[in-house]
Amino acid sequence: MQKRELGAGGPMVSAIGLGCMSFAGAFGPTTEAESFACLDAALGAGIDFLDTSNIYGMGVSETVIGRWLASRRPDMVIATKAGIVNGTPRSFDNSEAHLRTELEGSLKRLGREHVELFYIHRRDTRVPLEDVVGTLARLIDEGKIGGYGLSEVAPATLRRAHAVHPCRAVQNEYSLWTRQPELGLIRACAELGVAFVPFSPVARGMMGDTALTLDQVQDGFRANNPRFVEPNFSANTAIIDGFRAFARARGVLTAQLALAWVLAQGPHLIPIPGTRSAAHLRELAGAAQLELTPEDMAQIDRLLPPGFAHGDRYSDDQIRGVERYC
Repeated sequence: MQKRELGAGGPMVSAIGLGCMSFAGAFGPTTEAESFACLDAALGAGIDFLDTSNIYGMGVSETVIGRWLASRRPDMVIATKAGIVNGTPRSFDNSEAHLRTELEGSLKRLGREHVELFYIHRRDTRVPLEDVVGTLARLIDEGKIGGYGLSEVAPATLRRAHAVHPCRAVQNEYSLWTRQPELGLIRACAELGVAFVPFSPVARGMMGDTALTLDQVQDGFRANNPRFVEPNFSANTAIIDGFRAFARARGVLTAQLALAWVLAQGPHLIPIPGTRSAAHLRELAGAAQLELTPEDMAQIDRLLPPGFAHGDRYSDDQIRGVERYC
């Protein structure tokens, strides 16, 4: 597995990380044994960068990872997040007291005294950004975290935060059907020496060899997502079928091709596809060895041009807290 730097001065990590939201059942039921098998497969494939959050299953994902770390004792780089407060509607809290309390809970569940990366999961506009970054800088000085990150933010927010204390990574959704970060955020990260960490790089399961059925996406997240409801779902499936056919003709897996495209967008991108399946994990890891030609890139652009997706990437409730800048 090739390595990429997790932000200027940060650790070298596998070019592909593992998003661990699925360990908490967000996309269907799972077991701890299944999660352990997936993590074992990641370790075997050379993936050493795990991404989780305090709210994935309200601590379930972190707990599973912590038990796996204790039983295997591998050398892993861990990222976690805080700042979202579950509720109806959910809210956000970037106060120092909240972030410290949530980080301590995450460390306890992970069995760690330190995590390499700690994200603000969503920005809380009630707290001045400079105050939030000050809190994170103190956590770095205290040895609680190696660096800080921001999630679902605008380029202007990154630049403002970075001016107070260097940011290590920005995590936003980015894939062939979610292209907004190309409008300034990926570029800002490159200019500042910040890693860009795309989540959902294979379009929440849409970029698989077999098209999903509507029944398969009636889970806690996708059932209410505009891209997964009719008539958008059928329209998106039909468009992606052409991309599937291209991957098949090229002799590669559809998810690998989608992930390789993300990797090709810049050496500072470290995508974190999510899965709870060991077999799927091993398939995804193969994208790191896939080299795309200019002809491949041109054909992908013809098949899935920017803006091809039918429907917004989030519902009105899901998009709460996400910074919009275009």
